[in-house]
Amino acid sequence: METKEINYKGFKVNGFLMLFFLLVILAISVWLFFWGTYGIIAGIILALVWFVLLIGFMKLEPNESSVMVFFGKYKGTFKETGFFWVNPFMTRKKLSMRARNLNVDPIKVNDKVGNPILIGLVLVWKLKDTYKAMFEIDSQTMASGSVATGTVVNVANKMKAFENFVSVQSDAALRQVAGQYAYDNNVVSDAEITLRSGGEEVNVDLLSELNNRLEMAGIEIVEARINYLAYAPEIAAVMLRRQQAEAIISAREKIVEGAVSMVKMALERIEDENIVELDVDKKAAMISNLMVVLCADESAQPVVNTGSLYQ
Repeated sequence: METKEINYKGFKVNGFLMLFFLLVILAISVWLFFWGTYGIIAGIILALVWFVLLIGFMKLEPNESSVMVFFGKYKGTFKETGFFWVNPFMTRKKLSMRARNLNVDPIKVNDKVGNPILIGLVLVWKLKDTYKAMFEIDSQTMASGSVATGTVVNVANKMKAFENFVSVQSDAALRQVAGQYAYDNNVVSDAEITLRSGGEEVNVDLLSELNNRLEMAGIEIVEARINYLAYAPEIAAVMLRRQQAEAIISAREKIVEGAVSMVKMALERIEDENIVELDVDKKAAMISNLMVVLCADESAQPVVNTGSLYQ
C-alpha cells in the first residue's frame, strides 16, 4: 500500500534540557524587574518569550505519534518516545497507533440465494498512515462534532471518530462479502464454499475487503472474523423444521440400511445352517416382519404362533 507519511526531521531538543533553559530565562526575567524602567520592559519581553517557548513541550508514549503541521503545511510525523521541545509555532496533532477492538453488532443481510440472515463480526484495527488518517478523511471535523462546543478535541475524540468510520465501512464490507456466499449447502452444491462451512476463506475475503475500503483512511485491519451467524427470525422457524426433517430422513436412511443388512445376514445364516427351509412367500413374510421390528419407532408387540409353521 502506498504511504504518504514521512518522518519528522525538524528541529527538536531534549525536553529536560529546554526546561532547565526556561528556568534560567525565568530567573533572569525576575531579576530584570529590579533594574528600573528599562529593566522592567526587558523583563516583560523576556517573560513573553518564556511563555511562547513554554508551548513547545511535547510528550509521547510508546505507540503514540504526533502529526506536525507548520502554518498548514505537513512537516512529518513525530514518533520518538519521550519528552521533547519543538518549534512552539508547530501545530501538533497527537494520535494513538495502538490496536483497538471493534465488535460490529449483527446486521440483517441477504445471502447469495436471497435468504435473510443475521451476521456480525469482530475486528482488530489500528492506524498505519497518519497523513491519510488526518488529511485524507475529515476526521478532525468528525471528532469536533462529537463533543460539545468549546471542548478541546483530544486523542480520545479523534480515535472515536476513526472508530465510527471503521464501523460504517465494516457494515458495508460485511454486506458485500455476505452476499457472495450462501448460508449453507442446502440450496448449493456441497463443493461450494458457504458462510457456515467457509471458515477461514470467508474471513480472508472479509479482511481483504475491509483493508481495501479503509486504505484511504490510513487504517489497517489486523484481524477480522465472523462471530455471529444465524437465519433471520422470520425464516428461522421454517429453516429449523427443514433441518429437523433432513435429520430425520438421514437417520431413517441409516436405520433402513442397517435393517436390510441384518435381514440379509439372518436369511443367509438360516440357509447356511439349514435351520429351516423357507419358500418365497415365507421369506417375504419374514423380511416384512423383521423390517417392521427393526425400523419401528417403538418396540414391536410379538404374536406367538401356537400352530404349525404353515398355519
